[in-house]
Amino acid sequence: MENWIPFAEGEYDVDQVLIIAPDERAVAIENAVIEIFAAAGGQRHLKGSGRIQNILLVELLEDTDDLDLILDLGDEYKYRLKKPELQSGKFFAPDAKSSIQFRPSEPWEPIPRADFAKLMSRIDRIDI
Repeated sequence: MENWIPFAEGEYDVDQVLIIAPDERAVAIENAVIEIFAAAGGQRHLKGSGRIQNILLVELLEDTDDLDLILDLGDEYKYRLKKPELQSGKFFAPDAKSSIQFRPSEPWEPIPRADFAKLMSRIDRIDI
């Protein structure tokens, strides 16, 4: 992938992260952070983590494996990661939360502020 990440190396808090299905149902990742790091040659990479109610992720996965991730870093920094790699715990009690890690499988797509507001108004956040 080309150097598509406009941020310097470091760790960044994320205002909001949602895993979203094609039908616009979504599950929130809490306490999310992303880390930007450089590999050999200066290529920047991204990885993120947070906490999630696994049972809700399983609910989304029952209908589709085609999940995207919406990142809201504040201000105009809003992005969609298409089909990211997700790794989560295997703890499925309804009220339990575990860690989740995510990595992009392709460069993120910026979401213009107006489009982001429209998307947020249509999303159906699932919860227990």
